[in-house]
Amino acid sequence: MKLLQALFFPPEQPGGVSSMIPYMQERFSSDRWEMELFWIPKRLRNKGREEIVFDTFDWTLYQDSPIVQKYVQTYRDYLWWSRMRIQKSYDLIHAHHPIAGLALKKIFPETPLIQTIHSSYERELILNGLIQENGPEHQFLVSLYRELELKSERLLTVSQSFAGYLSSYVSVPEEIGVIPNGFDEKRFKPVPHENEVTQLVTVCRLVPAKGIDILLKACAELKARGHDYVLHIIGDGPFRTELEALAQELGIYNETIFYGYTLHPEEFMPFFDIFVLPSRAEAFGSVFAEAALSCLALVGTKVGGIPEQIVDGVNGLLVAPEDYVALSEALEKMINDPSYRYELARSAFEKAKSEYSLSHIVNQFKKEYLHFENGKSEG
Repeated sequence: MKLLQALFFPPEQPGGVSSMIPYMQERFSSDRWEMELFWIPKRLRNKGREEIVFDTFDWTLYQDSPIVQKYVQTYRDYLWWSRMRIQKSYDLIHAHHPIAGLALKKIFPETPLIQTIHSSYERELILNGLIQENGPEHQFLVSLYRELELKSERLLTVSQSFAGYLSSYVSVPEEIGVIPNGFDEKRFKPVPHENEVTQLVTVCRLVPAKGIDILLKACAELKARGHDYVLHIIGDGPFRTELEALAQELGIYNETIFYGYTLHPEEFMPFFDIFVLPSRAEAFGSVFAEAALSCLALVGTKVGGIPEQIVDGVNGLLVAPEDYVALSEALEKMINDPSYRYELARSAFEKAKSEYSLSHIVNQFKKEYLHFENGKSEG
């Protein structure tokens, strides 16, 4: 069976897709399977000239928005690049971004398409203050979900929570499948260690949606209560300057290390003690599974797919988003009791290994793919 995994970003781009799809190839290297990856180069801009028409809505109602114009132009560029670069046919296309799925279905209308929606671009833009809720950009982006439902033979997403979110925008929500992201267990090597001072770590893009401002306020509370710690912030983004200024203002800059972007944080993540990310929204939250596989204790927020990974008090701690006092109390509980912290970390490791290992997720994908063997759905 010839499979095409259609990405939007190059595989080295950080995120849940890039931490899964490239590592799947060796699991499909057999006589039965032939899998290839495809994506658009980041440098490619303004090449496509094709007229864009969607079957389920009129996008030109929103064309005055620069964000919508850029999105549609990127769709044109993906079409242009795909027509130029793909010279063979496939039995099945599995797309991991709306633009990838819509473009390849337009070029190969007879080839079955599985579309996985990994995240909500509109929610990210709203939380980051770039668009208004119910504004033209929001309406355009949520309209794409119905278009994707129409064009794909199978619609998947990464958590039950996000499937619930999508249900408002599609015609048959009960047919949305859920397969979470998977992680190659061989990449994660927990290391027994003893840190005299508790080491906190977070890994994310530095944007308002990730709630790092809340984390800094929580850490200021910890310092005020006399706790020693070091906070390691791995990642970069447009909010970094503001976050560094906030750390200075809160008096915790000396306890905080800003690393910037790091390609493989999983290589040194096992040497930290607690992973914490107070996100304001997460479709799945891949970095929690990665931290769990590194055998770190987890602290997250009760949003999106995070509570599907963390059972509060069993394999981590959950707090309400925006509540920096509750976050500081959760961190304090783990700092004060290393044995409790280790117990939570071991439980998180076992759950992640059982439910989010790449072997487990690949088996779920193979079952989906076999429905379309020889280009014919078996229902």
